[in-house]
Amino acid sequence: MKNLNVLLSGILCITMACKGNSKNDTASLHVLETGTPVATEEKIIEVKKKNTIKVALLLDTSNSMDGLIHQAKAQLWEIINELSYAKCDDEKPNLEIALYEYGNDNLPAEEGYIRQVLQFSNDLDEISEKLFSLTTRGGNEFCGQVIQTSLDQLNWGTNKKDLKLLFIAGNEPFTQGKIHYKDAITNAIEKDVVVNTIFCGNYNQGISGMWKDGALSGKGDYMTIAQDKNIVHIKTPYDQKIMEYNSKLNTTYVAYGIQAEHKVAQQAMQDYNANSISEEIAVDRAVSKSSSFYTNASWDLVDGIANNSVKVEDLKEDDLPKELKGKSKKEILAYVEKQQKERKAIQKKIRELDAQRKKFIAEKSTEKGKDDLESAMINAIKKQAARKNYTW
Repeated sequence: MKNLNVLLSGILCITMACKGNSKNDTASLHVLETGTPVATEEKIIEVKKKNTIKVALLLDTSNSMDGLIHQAKAQLWEIINELSYAKCDDEKPNLEIALYEYGNDNLPAEEGYIRQVLQFSNDLDEISEKLFSLTTRGGNEFCGQVIQTSLDQLNWGTNKKDLKLLFIAGNEPFTQGKIHYKDAITNAIEKDVVVNTIFCGNYNQGISGMWKDGALSGKGDYMTIAQDKNIVHIKTPYDQKIMEYNSKLNTTYVAYGIQAEHKVAQQAMQDYNANSISEEIAVDRAVSKSSSFYTNASWDLVDGIANNSVKVEDLKEDDLPKELKGKSKKEILAYVEKQQKERKAIQKKIRELDAQRKKFIAEKSTEKGKDDLESAMINAIKKQAARKNYTW
């Protein structure tokens, strides 16, 4: 009888554990999606968040800054491509970019001639679209105020392994405006945000204008760029093939939902915008689209199903593209899987070609000590990333 009681007690414990585990399994799934710790009767389960590189670009769009804006448009994809090779704790981080413009007379005076163009976003097409929307006009450049505004408005988060970087670029004294730059930068340090300054002009002039002091106070780098410099791009034997693969890559997207038409058009427009600057910039963008940073789960079924942000059973018939209307769940999943395999194969080919392309450019390039936006930002990012054990 004693053995029977022990056996019955064991069965009861196992039954209760199974019931408890069923509940906790659901909770654990929720944690994976939200990053929020879940309390159980025994312990608190902590799920590791993926680290993120957060970059806020604060660009002077006053009348003399056309060259700066052009460089930002032209070199966005080179910057993203370089960041795509970063690792933290042997994992690839996420990337989010925010964008502000300041110093433009078209902006409200009562807000310090400052506008948030884009909050932190991982939508690379949207980032490109917003950059291409910028225009210049004369105005007052209040550096302290735009730094403080970005600190107040953006969600910088509390993850200590996130790389939080602010880049402010302009060509007027850093001291203008009602908010002193040192006060704003003190607040940045409290949020673990590194402040980098980019003066568009002479190195010593930037120092006298307190741009270097701003960077030193913000634990960042002081840089100068020749904003009106004509950037030389090197054609390679691999460019045409990469662009052919880019066209094939676009056919793997399975647009769904109310944003479908708009997002497909946006993707095509940003391809066009890159190509409007030069064929080489279009190639840089194609390479970016082959990286893990280029994800479109909000409108693409391939990305959406891959990261569990959308479930086929939840989709309405009107949400589906015409090629999937009337199809069963099994048929939809099979189609999406086919597109996913094709996309991965294309992206792999692009990355392989880009490795050869980069080698070719390195061999052909005669330029030393580049003084453009991309070089300034990448050098600063890599130096500051090393402080948090990011590697390339």
